[in-house]
Formats: sequence, structure tokens, C-alpha cells
Amino acid sequence: MTNDAVITLAKAGLPDDAIVAKIRSGPTAFDLSTDGLIALKNAGVSGPVMAAMIAPTPAAAPAELSIDSPDPNVPHYPGLYMLVKNNGTGDKMVRIDATMSNQARTSNLLGYALTMGIASMSLKASVPGESARIQTKHPQPTFYAFFEESIPRSLQNANSSTWASGIGTTTSSPAEVSLVRFAEGDNRRDAKVGRVNIGGAKTGVMEKDQIEFDSEMLKPGVYRIVPAQMLTPGEYGFIQTIAGGGKNGAMSARVFDFGVEK
Repeated sequence: MTNDAVITLAKAGLPDDAIVAKIRSGPTAFDLSTDGLIALKNAGVSGPVMAAMIAPTPAAAPAELSIDSPDPNVPHYPGLYMLVKNNGTGDKMVRIDATMSNQARTSNLLGYALTMGIASMSLKASVPGESARIQTKHPQPTFYAFFEESIPRSLQNANSSTWASGIGTTTSSPAEVSLVRFAEGDNRRDAKVGRVNIGGAKTGVMEKDQIEFDSEMLKPGVYRIVPAQMLTPGEYGFIQTIAGGGKNGAMSARVFDFGVEK
């Protein structure tokens, strides 16, 4: 295709989309200099046709984000996903919606008071409900974390984020979350998130209460996470942030909760 061929097609009255399709169907040898473009304009060639001459390859379609593809190479909406294996319908990822805990409970308050702080008082974050929405029978489930870095910048939402920490930062790796087992109570699940004694106060999940997990970066912003041990039946969760505050000692935590069935 040359400039003269395009002018001939345009003067013959062919619609723009037909001329564009012809341009994209084979090799071209266009004169796209300033004088060449002016000559095309004067000959009645439309703007869309000239644009196709300048850039004959159509722009790539914008990336689409998945919410259930089992392939971690497919861009997903940011969040934490559990891989669910189903031989009947095929594997898929299930997104775990974060549950916010904004209630703090204490244990051993009496011992703390009687010993004047020598005995420790534990602080617990409570998650409402007896069980998580996401349940699995697999004792060592596989998870995938998709952080903001994993999606095109044009699709990132600058105003909100699944991984916003609540303290002015954004979580960007599994190293910033803790896997814990919940103590199940009356329509709630509790996790230890702090300790207070005469020596001071500590916030965050204590090391002895954390369940180890292995994480592997598959590509920037995408990680595979697998518990390092078999999980016994019960309720679990990845705790993303701990925020202590206020005169009441209220604490909050964003929890990605799940359960292991018998």
C-alpha cells in the first residue's frame, strides 16, 4: 500500500473502516512526511485513515483483571486469594475479603492487677462470626497475594487499596502479615495481638503465636504463600495490620480469614 493507493480508495468512496482494514492487511510504503500528509488531506483522505497509516498496528486492548483465574500470571485485582482445587469444574482462585476487627479484649486482667503488672495481660483482636466464609478441606492450602505493584499503573486506584495499612502505608509483601490460628468464642474469633506487663507494652502478633509460612515471589507484586506445616481443623487468618491507639487501648486489625474443615 502506498499514498496513491489510499487516495484512489478514498476517492472511490470506500468507507474508512474498509480502507483501514486494507492498510493493516499487508506491507506498506507510505510517505508520512509533512508534505505527504498535507497531500493526503488535500486529496480528501480522512483523519482516521491517516492515523491508521501512521500507526497501522492497533493499540493493545487494556489489561483485564481477573477475580478467579487459577493462573498467577494473569493479572488479578489486588488482594489475597486461596487456590481451590476442583477436579469437576477445574481449579480456581477465591478472593478472601478482608474482615476488620475494631474490638479489643483482654485476658488475665486480674493476674495483671494482683501482681501489679508482673504477670502479663494479653490483648486480643476479635473477629465477628463463628467461622470464615472461605473454608477448605486441604490442610496445607495454597494462597496467592497480588499487591498493587502487580497491576498496570493506569488501573491502580490512588484513592483506596485492599492493602492500605491504615497507618499511612501500603503492605507490599507477605513479610508484613502474620498467619495465626483463632481461639473460637461465642460468635467470635480471637487472636492475640499484644501484651502488657510491668516492663511495658508490645503490640502485634507475638512470635510464638505466629504460624510459619513459605512465600515465593513469582513476579513483582505477586507471591505464592503456603503454610510451612499442616493446619489442623479450625479457624485461621492472615493479620495485615495492627493499630493501637487511644486512651481506651482500642486496637484494630485487617484480617483475611479462612477455615480448615475436618
